[in-house]
Amino acid sequence: MNLAEYSAQQLLQIHADTLFISDAAGRLRFNADPGYPEHELEPAPRFWLGRTDDHVLWRLRADLPADLSESLEAIAQTIPPRTDPMLLPPPIAAIRDLLAVHAPMSEHASGPCYWMPELLPVPAIVLLITPANAEVLAAHFPWKQSQRALHDAGPLVATIVDQQAVAVCYCARLNAIAAEAGVETTESARGHGYAQAAVAGWAAAIHALGILPMYSTSWDNYASQAIARRLGMREYADSCWIQ
Repeated sequence: MNLAEYSAQQLLQIHADTLFISDAAGRLRFNADPGYPEHELEPAPRFWLGRTDDHVLWRLRADLPADLSESLEAIAQTIPPRTDPMLLPPPIAAIRDLLAVHAPMSEHASGPCYWMPELLPVPAIVLLITPANAEVLAAHFPWKQSQRALHDAGPLVATIVDQQAVAVCYCARLNAIAAEAGVETTESARGHGYAQAAVAGWAAAIHALGILPMYSTSWDNYASQAIARRLGMREYADSCWIQ
């Protein structure tokens, strides 16, 4: 199926299945970091929510007490589809309150979800990293030279300046259907379009594999949202999570 033929609801389901490892009942277990064995994965958030203009999808972590899960499910069923994407629906406050009683909230975030169209222009300054050219990562991204990063975690694309990688885009999540972009840029190289270039190159590499390149960020990450706008990404949903 062509990417444009997926509905927003289908994309949201794919996104959830790409972000997390779940049990047979659909309850979240771990963040699906590619290349790591299960015993090294971090726990999934206790609550995750995605909303399109006409659909709501939520997931609870598998280890929550049964009575808490039942109460959270009842509240989640009252969450409406999105109208103002930047405004979290009122039931989220009640969900936060219940989770805070269960355990302190260590992290939470919300933001837009995008998919990336095909045929993005790929600047000449980007390089698909292989074991043969991975030395360009040594100065600023040495941790990306590992066996896992180069062989087990999907395409890794870098923007090259003076023969060194100054920005990288990689698979923060990956399965047989979709990949979620992760982006890092050296502090001195920010503001020059280098991250945008790396993301464009990564999206092309992901499309070449026949899987869906996906991208999400937080509402307060304006630089990341600017990359999405400049590359013509299509916003199809918003999501939030509570750890």
